[in-house]
Amino acid sequence: MSTTANFWKKLTVASANKVTPRVISSGQGAYLTIGGKSYLNFCSSHYLGFAEEPRLKKAAKDAIDLYGLGTGYRTLTGTHALHVELEDKIAKFKGAEAAVTFSSAYAANASAVQTIMGKEDIVISDQLNHASIIDAVRVAGVQNKFAYQHSDMVDLEAKLAQAHELQKKPKANGEHPNILIITDGVFSMDGDLAKLPAIVDLAKKYDALTMVDDAHGEGVLGQGGRGVVNHFGLDDGQVDIEIGSLSKAFSVMGGFIAAKQPLIDAYLMAARQRLFSIALTIPDTAALIEAVDMLGESEAKVQKLWSNVDYLNTGFKSAGFDIGHSETPIIPVMLGDEDTARQFSAKLFDEGVFASAICFPMVPKGTARVRVIVSANFSTADCDAGLAAFKKVAAELKA
Repeated sequence: MSTTANFWKKLTVASANKVTPRVISSGQGAYLTIGGKSYLNFCSSHYLGFAEEPRLKKAAKDAIDLYGLGTGYRTLTGTHALHVELEDKIAKFKGAEAAVTFSSAYAANASAVQTIMGKEDIVISDQLNHASIIDAVRVAGVQNKFAYQHSDMVDLEAKLAQAHELQKKPKANGEHPNILIITDGVFSMDGDLAKLPAIVDLAKKYDALTMVDDAHGEGVLGQGGRGVVNHFGLDDGQVDIEIGSLSKAFSVMGGFIAAKQPLIDAYLMAARQRLFSIALTIPDTAALIEAVDMLGESEAKVQKLWSNVDYLNTGFKSAGFDIGHSETPIIPVMLGDEDTARQFSAKLFDEGVFASAICFPMVPKGTARVRVIVSANFSTADCDAGLAAFKKVAAELKA
């Protein structure tokens, strides 16, 4: 068999095991329409309910009427006044000197690492960091890579000590390697927070830079949703690089980097994912400006989110469910066995609740769970309906 024939044969065999996602025919609100039926939405990361927010929809429509749809390359004709306004407002909201936006948070992570870290530099990463961080380090070609045990500060310091020894050897250009510590702010499978204050202290001790991917913390944690860095009182430049998602709590599209002005300037001039990719569209950018404005005006949506989190946490615990050590609106209902988790999710769907089973390889074997993601859009009745479904399915499966 020829090489190309074998290639197509392998793909054809693999296609038999493809998983087709459920098709949504509604907005991303508290309920989703799937196959003509309504399902309680326990699995979207639209934490604040902005996906159906009238003010964001109006901002997008008005911007289309004024400016149309598309943009272009930021270095040519693609930098619109709306992009500049959005980046200025993100920086102000974050308490950072400057910010730059990208078409996705995945691209922001890739740019953040690749632009400033070369193959002779050193990266130290939490073992449970998001795939986009792992890929960012690979794209950068960094050869000196360390992974520390999840949130284990003793192990992080051990890795930093090894990196510090490597740092003594100059690179080919005569400069000493930079050390970059990278962590998620919120770990999306378990809902726990990075030990950011301790990480910052260790970075100072070992002369390292710090980067936090706060995809699930933006709009959720800190004062008025300013993120995990603000949550820990570190928003005076103590964390060198903050990555944010604009598609989760902000419910639109894109990602950003917030940092000191010289670093943002470096990204503006050299980040390949910015230079060679089209900018955010007009309606996306206008809607995002409105979202940032709304968070700056009121903390009501963030407070409602956390009220729902507290209500559901109490409900799950009182019903005897193990919800791990979550500190965020990500609630893992721990089941252990993978088949049980899949059956549990399927039966929940039959009960009108859409909540995903999370199994190996997304989490280690024996730690399967159904993950619940909370929204400010939920009413108390919605929360009660979800809890009732979980209790019914648990009784049926004796889980």
